Amino acid sequence: MSPWARTAWSWFKRVAPWALAVLVLALVVRQARTVDWPAVWQALQQMPPGRLAAAAGLALLSHGLYASFDLIGRRLTGHRLSPRRTLGTAAICYAFNLNAGSLVGGFALRLRLYTRWGLSASTVAQIIAHSMATNWLGYLWVGGAVLLWAPPRLSEGWALPDPALRAIGLAMVLAALAYPVLCRFARPHRLAWRGQSITLASAPLAVWQLVAGGASWLLIGATVWSLFGGRIDYPTVLGALLLAALAGVLTHVPAGLGVLEAVFVAMLGGRLPVAEVLATVLAYRATYYLLPLALALPAYALSEAAARDRSGAAEAPGQR
Repeated sequence: MSPWARTAWSWFKRVAPWALAVLVLALVVRQARTVDWPAVWQALQQMPPGRLAAAAGLALLSHGLYASFDLIGRRLTGHRLSPRRTLGTAAICYAFNLNAGSLVGGFALRLRLYTRWGLSASTVAQIIAHSMATNWLGYLWVGGAVLLWAPPRLSEGWALPDPALRAIGLAMVLAALAYPVLCRFARPHRLAWRGQSITLASAPLAVWQLVAGGASWLLIGATVWSLFGGRIDYPTVLGALLLAALAGVLTHVPAGLGVLEAVFVAMLGGRLPVAEVLATVLAYRATYYLLPLALALPAYALSEAAARDRSGAAEAPGQR
């Protein structure tokens, strides 16, 4: 690559995320000004309780599956924390991650809880890396499959031709499938970057990461789809969710607040009244974000108390 090309690529990597953030946030502001919020509240009140209960069940199942990603890190690092404690810690951190952002839930809280249970910071870093890899490998092949078989219909000015979307989708699927190949043939069986190294999974475990990561996104999509009551087809809802998730990551808005709603309105507002779309997304927030957080808060308090008791028990013999 020529020096000019390297400079241009470096400039693009710095500017592109901010440009996208400005576009998405502008869309958020524009949509918020035109929403009939009393109508949204009325649509939310009319949502059947059975539909909310089904969505809550799917949401909790999805959270449990996501928590199991930390068991992959447990196997690869060989740490001795029990599976139950590992799952509980991961579930607490995921709920905080969704509502407070990845720096709080995904990193800081995970580091605090795991190190309180005796794990080293380097081990925690590997657990986080394997969990993130599982999540985004699933995103790649599920998102790629959506683009290949059901390209989303974006609003005017945002749309790309179907061949371009399918080409992006194929590239995403191939990138995900390259991971187990890398794990099978890479020698040594570690990746190193900036002085840090991570153990690669075995090929069968890498395939499991693809399956588990994809199933997690499919369950999240099913949670939103169930709240629409079948009025919009599942691939379309899943495509909107995947785009909203990417926009939320790029804009760094905690919980994707406003971004999630704007993307769903932009993609689905032509098929249902805007008030109903927003009511559904708010119900999704309640079942997928707030309900698990309500369970995670007392669980976090209990975990902290148990960790303190463990530390006190460990120090007591030395104080005699």
